[in-house]
Amino acid sequence: MAKTSLINRGLRRQKMVKKYAAARARLSAQMKDTTLSEEDRQQARVKLHMLPRDSSPVRLRSRCRATGRPRGFYRKFGLSRNKLRLAAMNGDVPGLVKASW
Repeated sequence: MAKTSLINRGLRRQKMVKKYAAARARLSAQMKDTTLSEEDRQQARVKLHMLPRDSSPVRLRSRCRATGRPRGFYRKFGLSRNKLRLAAMNGDVPGLVKASW
């Protein structure tokens, strides 16, 4: 099980990303808009950099739903490799079978 503080930090970042998503999108669109003057585009860049760091979606980390493990995460199932293997062996994941050849 991952540390509770790290899981909570990730949840806090998710909330912050959701909160600032519209502002981020608006400022990014202004930066890319070539019809605006260079000063306006520069001002949009400065405002974007003034937003909190944790509001950037790049800082989010995918974690296993069962254990909170950050590595070996399968996005399709929402589980880490360890828990996915156990779930597959128990038959909890439909259509997923252990490979044998």
